[in-house]
Amino acid sequence: MRALLAALAGGAALLAAAGVHATFDQEAALRASQAAIGRQIGDYRLRDTDGNTLRLASLRGKPLLVNFVYTGCFQVCPTATRLLDKAVRAAERELGPDAFRVATIGFNLPFDTPQAMKDFALKQGVNAPNWYFLSPDGNSLPALAADFGFRYERTAAGFDHLLQVSVVDAQGRVYRQLYGASLSAPQLIAPLRELLERRLQPAVPAAAGWLDKLRLVCSVYDPATGTYRFNSAYLVELLIGASIILFGAASVVFEWRRKRPPRA
Repeated sequence: MRALLAALAGGAALLAAAGVHATFDQEAALRASQAAIGRQIGDYRLRDTDGNTLRLASLRGKPLLVNFVYTGCFQVCPTATRLLDKAVRAAERELGPDAFRVATIGFNLPFDTPQAMKDFALKQGVNAPNWYFLSPDGNSLPALAADFGFRYERTAAGFDHLLQVSVVDAQGRVYRQLYGASLSAPQLIAPLRELLERRLQPAVPAAAGWLDKLRLVCSVYDPATGTYRFNSAYLVELLIGASIILFGAASVVFEWRRKRPPRA
């Protein structure tokens, strides 16, 4: 809870720096955001940066990160997007470039057009192939925002809104809400890792499943480089644990065979 309050305070500070006065009810917005956890997101029709129609359901099958921006924002949304891009790059290095998708949705209609979203992405240096910048339909925007628990309020300086990233599972349900302008790589990777490990549980063949799980588990975050590295200590612990179990089982079998009465 302290981390959450700190994130909200940081967001408020950024809004103040941008000249936006605090008339936004952050507590009500936060309650609405948290209430969205577990909610199934509808299949909305959006347009990508080329103007092509994209159904939100087409992004299911992998974890999805969703955030909302308005392209007329000069500080908060661009800053949050650039920092999110840094965390996304770290997550791709750790989990794989195709392990998840990202969608940034513009909510200031009619101004957040496909061209405006394309320009916004270019200005922030975002060029990941699995990151979509999308424009919703004006008629469906209220329902779309409500599904994600995202609230915004127009002000003289633009909009007040939570700095929110929704983590959506492969079936299209909100799994977790992350807050703040500067999400760290571990904050972003943790829920993605949970979703991927859950997906890998029934994986076959077994050998491939173990290799994937080792990739997800046997790593530690290095804040100095902003990357994850393989931690051999985890693998040693796994091998030691397996050896102890095998030795115990062998001892039980040996004792059982030794004490078994000889055949007549």
